[in-house]
Amino acid sequence: MRTAFIGLGVMGYPMAGHLARAGHDVVVYNRTASKAERWKSEFGGRCAATPADAAQGAEVVLACVGRDDDVRSVTLGTDGAFATIGKGAVFVDHTTASATLARELAGVATGRGFGFVDAPVSGGEQGAKNGQLTVMCGGSKADFAKVEPVMAAYARRCQLMGPAGSGQLTKMVNQICLAGLIEALSEGLHFALRAGLDPQAVVDVISKGAAQSWQMDNRHKTMLEGHYEHGFAVEWMRKDLSICFDEAVRNGAALPTARQVDGFYAEIEAMGGRRWDTSSLFARLEASNRGKA
Repeated sequence: MRTAFIGLGVMGYPMAGHLARAGHDVVVYNRTASKAERWKSEFGGRCAATPADAAQGAEVVLACVGRDDDVRSVTLGTDGAFATIGKGAVFVDHTTASATLARELAGVATGRGFGFVDAPVSGGEQGAKNGQLTVMCGGSKADFAKVEPVMAAYARRCQLMGPAGSGQLTKMVNQICLAGLIEALSEGLHFALRAGLDPQAVVDVISKGAAQSWQMDNRHKTMLEGHYEHGFAVEWMRKDLSICFDEAVRNGAALPTARQVDGFYAEIEAMGGRRWDTSSLFARLEASNRGKA
């Protein structure tokens, strides 16, 4: 298919690469043009000067940027993709953004004769590089059917969750669960060390039982080593949680644990860990223990 990919960050760069390797005709746009040129030298394809240029003539336009305002800029802003995307095409937003924005953009798309699918992803940088992302989608069945084979280039699982906004709501559930899981793992490892146990031996045993999780399997070693210069940054997790809290105000959900963990992440930012991996909740506990020594 003729595709466009807008946003070549940590996630978008390899995702667009998988599209090119799968044989799609890919044109890319990135705010920093040098990164788009680097992508082109690695994967081929073409570079566009603006999102509007990228979307011109594309059957599927995909985006993965940072925040709601960034999504607005590349869609509705000056030289945004919505100015040139053709009727019958579909715009796919992989950004973790608000459900409110997804519904708004879906309405604009419908009015202009093209489709819109909100499709946030889970799996992190490694999942993007390996083409093993999980994609949670909101939109019409027809639009989803058109773009699912395209997303298959970098996803191990794509699922339509409901109408516009449903993908973003599902990603919120994902982040709420993650916050609790990472804090629980951090407290467990912290407790094991204080109890004089070998934490690696503990993980080897309990990871074969009901306590097992992706975080335990993939993050316990770096946590114990105090290594956090990788993975999903604290500042982005806090952005995602703020979206969850805004939505919870609207739907009446109580999120006491997520709010508490967000406060812990604020402490990590104060420690200089704004760009640390979310597993740095363990660093906060260890720092607290040293402070009591």
